[in-house]
Amino acid sequence: MLRSRNYAPPPELVPFVRQLFVFRASLPDDFELIDQLISETMVIRVLLSGDWSARFGNGEWRQEGPALLFGQNSRSFTVRVRGPFAVVGVALRPSGSNALFDAKADKFTDSMFALSDIWGDCVERAFAPLVGSDAEDAVIIAAIEACVHERLGMIGTFTTDLAMAAFEEIARTDSTMRVSEAAEHVGLSGRALERRCCATFGLTPKTILRRSRFLDMAAAVRGMSQPDDEERAALRFSDQSHLNREFRHFIGMTPGQFERTPTPLLDAVLKLRADGIS
Repeated sequence: MLRSRNYAPPPELVPFVRQLFVFRASLPDDFELIDQLISETMVIRVLLSGDWSARFGNGEWRQEGPALLFGQNSRSFTVRVRGPFAVVGVALRPSGSNALFDAKADKFTDSMFALSDIWGDCVERAFAPLVGSDAEDAVIIAAIEACVHERLGMIGTFTTDLAMAAFEEIARTDSTMRVSEAAEHVGLSGRALERRCCATFGLTPKTILRRSRFLDMAAAVRGMSQPDDEERAALRFSDQSHLNREFRHFIGMTPGQFERTPTPLLDAVLKLRADGIS
């Protein structure tokens, strides 16, 4: 039903872009799917075909146009898809927020924006010919890379935040590390780490590490981990009560409820994360 493909960015974009992806779903025209998503970083999503909307805190379904910027998420948000659809996306690295946007990342957290309102005409030029077309993945990826390149040229901030790149690696590989230890590891004070994380990740270090632990365990529940990885994911929680509390916080259900609830869109995101470009 849903096909997801993951693409590595070209070398010059690696400091700013973690991965590019294309989702395609062959669904009946009258099919409606309501699911949840959670993004670790700011994500650009361009709807090439289909009917796709998101619901945030006020309960209103919103669709801001085909090209959208989603801020990083402190917890899941609800999406609705009707009929077949195709989406191309760009998952940004922490340094990408400074390089591609004038505002700090915490201005975008848990929110959705029309990308053209932020990036202007380059969005229309890049994607207008592709919306509604049957273009191959290579053509679509080339268009979004060109748009990112143009935006980099406009902002002109090509510096990589090495401390935040190091913390990004900690969050993905050693999320049980204490915030104080992580600060020492990346060469910052605790307060400096929190300021820099809010500016680049859009969230506090503690929330980032908690979310990473949850996503690792969610992937394990979905059978996307090797047995050793699943055991390690479970060991990141002190007991079942802790595990239940974190699942309720991030996705509004217990691990058992999550195991029984189909979440095909979230599963695709978890798979892309598990297969992610480092």
